[in-house]
Amino acid sequence: MARQTGLRGRGRGSVEEGGQGIDQMRVLKLTNIVIAVILAGGALWALRRILEPFVLAVFLLIMVDGLARGIARRAPRLPAWSSVPIALAVIVGSLGLTIWLTSQNIADFATRTPVYEARLNALLLLGAQQLGVSATPTVTSLLHQLNPARFAGDAAKALGSFGEGAVFALIYLGFLVASRASFGVKAAKFFRTDGEREEAGRVFERIRVGVERYVWVQTLVGVVIAALSAVLMTALGLSHVPFWCVIIFMTNYIPAIGAAVGVLFPATFGVVEFGELWQAIVLIAGLEAIHFAVSHVLQPRLQGRSLNLDPIVVLLALALWGALWGVVGALLSTPLTVVALAIFAEFEATRPLAVLLSSDGEPYARPDA
Repeated sequence: MARQTGLRGRGRGSVEEGGQGIDQMRVLKLTNIVIAVILAGGALWALRRILEPFVLAVFLLIMVDGLARGIARRAPRLPAWSSVPIALAVIVGSLGLTIWLTSQNIADFATRTPVYEARLNALLLLGAQQLGVSATPTVTSLLHQLNPARFAGDAAKALGSFGEGAVFALIYLGFLVASRASFGVKAAKFFRTDGEREEAGRVFERIRVGVERYVWVQTLVGVVIAALSAVLMTALGLSHVPFWCVIIFMTNYIPAIGAAVGVLFPATFGVVEFGELWQAIVLIAGLEAIHFAVSHVLQPRLQGRSLNLDPIVVLLALALWGALWGVVGALLSTPLTVVALAIFAEFEATRPLAVLLSSDGEPYARPDA
């Protein structure tokens, strides 16, 4: 009996040791994944000047491809080869129009600087009187304290970096469009078996449909918010309405907070331009109400479960990619997270990360579900 008990004891001990070994392996795998993510983040930050324009070009290529297929479906009489050039011309033309409109309005703002300065001084005087401040500040004194030369240098550096990145993104886009016909041949040579090719095709399809659906929803929501905002701004008599609509539309591509921040630009400008305070209050309240209604009523209905991303993951991705790549990272944070979700779901070691990123715990869910 003692011998049998000893054997049973050793058996239980072996099972416990085996369980501890499995737990240790899981901890080791999780540690390796965390280290790999940290190293990947460091590499993305170190190579940001190279990767930012390239990833932006890939994002634009997906937009061109989706728009080209839409043109081909809606205009079947057009030659098959013409859909891609038309889509490319529409997207590049829209970007060029945005840059031109921005430069024109900035030049107009510069010419009206004395008028805006006088109104700001009047607002500062009114505020000082209400607060009982004896020494009334002026715009000139405030700018002198803020040292505008330093900010001007930072702004010029940022604009130069943006222009350089935009040029490289367009160059990359041109080469990607020219080589897109060979993507299928390369994919067939890259994967050895038919099963691997089919699996890779399914992953790419989930990525493509997810990114295209995201772009479509954000574009439609941005158009609706910009159009309703244009009606309100025109009714109140705000100037530069097309420019503010472009700002609202473009910032809408930044998830979660983009549109809310975008509507603050014309609202803040209205405080300076309007002679009556009630107009500025109505503008601020109206623009925020439009954003809230569209973003919380229309957008969830259009988006549905197409992204399958947890809302907190969207915010964390915005913070992470924004810290790594700045404005470009903020714009592409959600599409990049959709790509990461689809890739993580394909490997057993990273599948737990895909489950955490997904909204329903099923990272294999179809993006168009």
